[in-house]
Order: sequence, then C-alpha cells, then structure tokens
Amino acid sequence: MKTYSAKPSDVTRKWYVIDASQNTLGRVATQVATLLTGKGKPQFTPHIDCGDYVIVVNARNVQITGNKMEDKMYYRHSGYPGGLKETTMRDVLDGNTPERVLYHAVRGMLPVNKLRDMRLARLKIYMGAEHNHEAQKPEVISLDSSAKLGTKGSK
Repeated sequence: MKTYSAKPSDVTRKWYVIDASQNTLGRVATQVATLLTGKGKPQFTPHIDCGDYVIVVNARNVQITGNKMEDKMYYRHSGYPGGLKETTMRDVLDGNTPERVLYHAVRGMLPVNKLRDMRLARLKIYMGAEHNHEAQKPEVISLDSSAKLGTKGSK
C-alpha cells in the first residue's frame, strides 16, 4: 500500500466559528492552530496547506489565568536605536488591538515554515460577536467537542 500524499488541488476548506469568551487563551489558540494546519483531517500532509478557515469572535473577552495580565509583555521595535517598546497584556486587551493577543498566541503555535503566513491569512479575529462571513456558512464549534476536531479527548 502506498502512502497518500495530498495535492493542493485535493484540499477542500471549511469555515469554522469559535467563541473565544468560553475558554482560556491557550485552549482557544491550540484548537485554532490545529484547524489552521489541518491536522485533524485524514488527508493531512505536512508540506501541503490542508487547513481550514477559522473565525474567532469575542476576542476581547478571552479568559486569562494567573498574573499574565501584568506579567506578560508584548514587544515591538521601531527599527531605530533605542526603539524597543513593551506593552503589558492588559494594555493590549484594553487598547485598540485586543485581537493581537490571540493572533500572537496562535502564531507561536504554528510551525515556522513557508506555510505559516498563508495559514495566518485564513485566521479572522473579531473583537465582538458579529462577523461578516455568513455567506461562507461557517460551522460553529465548541472547544469541548474534541471528537469534532479529530483529536482524542482526555479521559
């Protein structure tokens, strides 16, 4: 029996909606990264982008545990000497771009290769409960249904 290797023409993409306010940041990010890579699909091939589109709603209300709100720092650099800026997680969530927290968490969980930017382009993050992708007929999934995602649940 030969090993199956997916071709880009064989990939069919689905749309999923995940509510970020129901779980913690890490649990949401791991499930989103799994959906973006397509690891739950039987035709998964590491060098082909087999993942799906993921819409995350309520990104502003994602649950954070521990002291991460004050201890976790986000860094950016202007490119000039002394241009390093740091911001706490609380300031990012309260500011103009709270979706940045979830974006960076998902980005850190994806493999670092040529496919990462294409996978992140299929991630749509919204601060509120509304999104403008109803025409794609996205499937609402809860993160408790691990059998739906093709992963084994804990016993």
